[in-house]
Amino acid sequence: MLWEQVKDVLKDKLTATSHSLWIEPIQCETPDGPTLDLICPDRFFCSWVSENYLGLIQESLTEVGREGVAVRLSAPQKSNQNLMLPGENKQQLRLPAVPEVRSLVRNLHPRYTFDEFMVGESNILAQSACKAISQGDTSFGSYLYIHAGTGLGKSHLTHAVAHEILTKSPGTRLHYLTAQQFSTEMVFKIKNNDMNTFKEKYHNHCDMLLVEDVHTLTGKLKTQEELNEILDVLMKSGKRIILTGAVAPKGIRDIDEGIRSRMTAGLISSISSPDLRTRLLIIRRKAQNNNLELSEFLVDYIAQNIKGDIRQLESAIVGLKAKSSLLQMKPDLEMVKEIVCELAGLERELSSERIRDFVAGQFNVRTADLQSKSRKRTIALPRQISMYLARKYTDEGLAEIGQAFNRDHSTVLHSIRVITEAMARNSSIRGQVDLLSKKLQE
Repeated sequence: MLWEQVKDVLKDKLTATSHSLWIEPIQCETPDGPTLDLICPDRFFCSWVSENYLGLIQESLTEVGREGVAVRLSAPQKSNQNLMLPGENKQQLRLPAVPEVRSLVRNLHPRYTFDEFMVGESNILAQSACKAISQGDTSFGSYLYIHAGTGLGKSHLTHAVAHEILTKSPGTRLHYLTAQQFSTEMVFKIKNNDMNTFKEKYHNHCDMLLVEDVHTLTGKLKTQEELNEILDVLMKSGKRIILTGAVAPKGIRDIDEGIRSRMTAGLISSISSPDLRTRLLIIRRKAQNNNLELSEFLVDYIAQNIKGDIRQLESAIVGLKAKSSLLQMKPDLEMVKEIVCELAGLERELSSERIRDFVAGQFNVRTADLQSKSRKRTIALPRQISMYLARKYTDEGLAEIGQAFNRDHSTVLHSIRVITEAMARNSSIRGQVDLLSKKLQE
């Protein structure tokens, strides 16, 4: 049997202890064939063998004349990964050759994974960098700083990194905590005269450091000093680091220039408010996760009226789910309007700004495009239609409407005349304007 031959070769390459612990427990599912399917006791065991012994297994295959045979490691779906000492303390056993210090990770949100993160123009760089770093890809470097406002997804990304590490490389010593937790831990060690243990953990037993909300370190000089020292050690040894904050490093007040310099040593990425396309993706996914059936029109209405904080989008979906369940009816426009108004504090009356933003979304252009000097047909037409509809559905004067588009009253008057004439001779334009009018009235 091929696997038995490989095990015999590995006996000469490994110590008796390592062979007994890491090779003997592996079972072979395919005795002979183009693929060597090996079953490990659990996921951690599988990852450890892959990282430390896979090369030796492939070398051994070559030595027994089976070069080119692919090795595939897998673990049973259900396995007992916790080896415990009998007794009251229930402390975890540590196998030989396994790092003494394991990952330190706070509780992770089960849905904050890369699969659940909706990617758009506002966050694609941060998402790509996080995914690369979590997989050991150095395309973006080994250090990343993400800054974003509240509710824009930086915590989702950091949780996703931790999920990826714990799933794909559980042997990685990942330390994931907030800046406040880091500070609290350091103060505790100082009080107990145990700073050597603190430094040892982060200097010598850390493969990846992930610290959130570093902007909260403002004024905490001792914590800044320790973090600066840790960053220095980890960067020099090529370890992976991800920091997050509400503002860019240069915007953090009362912080040591040394740590500010190290914060800017790698890639700095921001996450801005999601654009319309990304908001639509988020609403659809969150509605799916909550088993909530929403028509495309309702999805579009929510996306058009709730902007900025992604948590508000999630609150809208949760609120709709609760209300529809209570009333035992599918969400309708009136229900959606009520929820949206409670969350975003929107006024029911239309304004030229709201009509402008609505039309921009319908034509898939940016609001900034409608306010620009561009005369491209793809920009000029929705701009003119917006002005026409603003005149029709608001009591604002020509000058007020013009301000929403960075134009004067004469441009607004010209746009109204152009659209009026176009509707009279072009059924396509008339159909588009009628459709937009219907949506605005609803």
